[in-house]
Amino acid sequence: MPADLAVLGLGHSGLPVAQAAVAAGIETIGYDADEETVAGLNAGRPPADGIITAAGVRRMISRGFRATTDPEALGHVRTALICAPTSLGPDRALNLDAVRATARTLASHLHPRTTVVLESAVYPGSTEEILKPLLEEGSGLRAGRDFHLAYSPARLDPGSRRYGYANTPKVIGGLTPACTERAAAFYGRLAGKVVRARGPREAETVKLLETNFRQVNIALVNEMAVFCHDIGVDLWDVIRCAETKPFGFQAFRPGPGVGGHSVSIDPNYIAYRSRSLGYPLRMVELAQEVNGRMPRYVCQRAAELLNEHGKSARGARVLLLGVTYKPDLPDQEGAPAREVALRLKQLGAQLSFHDPYVMQWQVAGQPVPRADSLYEAAAAADLTVLLQHHRRYDLQGLAAKARLLFDTRGASPTGAAHRL
Repeated sequence: MPADLAVLGLGHSGLPVAQAAVAAGIETIGYDADEETVAGLNAGRPPADGIITAAGVRRMISRGFRATTDPEALGHVRTALICAPTSLGPDRALNLDAVRATARTLASHLHPRTTVVLESAVYPGSTEEILKPLLEEGSGLRAGRDFHLAYSPARLDPGSRRYGYANTPKVIGGLTPACTERAAAFYGRLAGKVVRARGPREAETVKLLETNFRQVNIALVNEMAVFCHDIGVDLWDVIRCAETKPFGFQAFRPGPGVGGHSVSIDPNYIAYRSRSLGYPLRMVELAQEVNGRMPRYVCQRAAELLNEHGKSARGARVLLLGVTYKPDLPDQEGAPAREVALRLKQLGAQLSFHDPYVMQWQVAGQPVPRADSLYEAAAAADLTVLLQHHRRYDLQGLAAKARLLFDTRGASPTGAAHRL
């Protein structure tokens, strides 16, 4: 049976929009070339990254959602969203192979008057320079005349209890004004507000600006963390006071490094693209450098704390708490915990970990023992390092049990732990 919407790519960005569409009463199919992903969703199993819960998947299925590997199902939809994954290649260039493959699959089943929207993270210009030619060549149709084409950056805050699809404005940039309006009409069924960009390139660049805003400000506060530690100033108290200013300031907090599907990827490919144009984006590259140093700095501080308490890093028992990139989610994409663990192992530390959302964890291909009894493990470890603050952690209780607690998130009560 035909559906109103097809979401192509059932990963980190595709599933949430499919979930929002189903909740809005839009008949939706999901397409993915991976048979395991499709079989799991149709059986009610959520993805491992926690972007959607098992209950959420079951609700989608009960409302008519179905996933498929059959491209024939794409032949009669009114709207097609391309949410194919993108990643960085070894040269730090953005790998758009999945976007190209998805575009070719859709093109062979594209029919007139369909609205096609790209949501994958791409270089500015990709909708017009890469997606448009592939769709036109494979379908024999012309974008802007026979079908509508637009770009809309994914805006997700995984695990957020405050922001979801309905109350997060959606940015749309169409190939033509008519394309923009058709895409806006669709997204208006999902989001409370639709913002029209001048065109696809502007919409594509919105994502980069938003991500780099976070990257640069995180880098600033990470540099401040190192500086304040060296001069004996409590940065966390500085931030607490500074955020009372009602204008001109937004609070960011330091941490052991950046992770996730945007901050750890987007700045890299925009910096790569700028160098190909003959000049660097100096602010972006410097922010990357600062944030990239944080796992090493965390290990340096950990070794110093051990030394101050009469213990060498070599042979020390170190417990790492929280190995995901974001609190209260199992997603490990880009999380700094793995680099921290690798550097501590190189110093000779004996590692174990605990994370309520991760049952097995490897570093450099080697499994790291999981602590089943958190408080007993903290009491036995020479040093406990909080890398991610999950709500399930009772930091007051952990501080009382741990011999030495190093809090890289500033989440523990004042005086209960050594903070970053």
